[in-house]
Amino acid sequence: LNGVSLEITTGMFGLLGPNGAGKSTMMRIICGILEQSYGKIWINGIDTQEKREELQGLIGYLPQEFGTYENMPAEEFLDYQAILKGLTDEQQRKDRIEYVLKAVHMWEKRGDKIGSFSGGMKQRSGIAQILLHLPKIMVVDEPTGGLDPRERIRFRNLLVELSRERIVIFSTHIIEDISSSCNQVAVINRGRVKYHGTPMDMVHLAKDMVWQYDISVEEFDKMENKQLVTHHMRQGDLIRVRFLSKKKPTEDAVTVSPILEDAYLCLIKDLK
Repeated sequence: LNGVSLEITTGMFGLLGPNGAGKSTMMRIICGILEQSYGKIWINGIDTQEKREELQGLIGYLPQEFGTYENMPAEEFLDYQAILKGLTDEQQRKDRIEYVLKAVHMWEKRGDKIGSFSGGMKQRSGIAQILLHLPKIMVVDEPTGGLDPRERIRFRNLLVELSRERIVIFSTHIIEDISSSCNQVAVINRGRVKYHGTPMDMVHLAKDMVWQYDISVEEFDKMENKQLVTHHMRQGDLIRVRFLSKKKPTEDAVTVSPILEDAYLCLIKDLK
């Protein structure tokens, strides 16, 4: 990471970037898993390096890969995790487990073994686990990667619900997840922040830079700059191309309305 400077407030904060851009590194530093070599992170104005232990309780972290006990029912697993988190009062533990399971819409499945859950349900049980100590900041790394479209939408909606009263930092490379759920977004590439603002304002970065035109299959095969093609589709004998460029690429090219994906690719390809 190089010169990353961000202010994150309550709501859904999306972190976008290609693999290896530095998203996970940034999240691990925020959570205190990695120590930064220089620079500062403040939570509510308090330096995290000075008060790490006190601030640790405010943060819940769900990594990309996390382990669960497959043979344990969800309720029993959460009870065990709650004891590890220092919730020694049995009634308080029971109330908290009921609260977190209802918050992630899994109360009806509390007696089912975790091994029988789908990918989306396992992710929700992971969220239930980090909610046990009622964190004010939730850091979720690439949570929707292996989920089918329906589970992805459900999981995304859950994070939006949870972000009403806390900060949810949500890292992904699935742009659709950001456009439909986040009120703030940062794009990171090669350790640097390329953009920080709202998804709506980010779309405007690609204004007058998205072109559409038809070419033959032979022309498409010989085409240079294929990395600037965001989409192409067969239309009879021709191929309809969606292309990013500051200048008009061909005589018959027409400009089309940009979407968040176009703006993201403009930033990553340094067209802005």
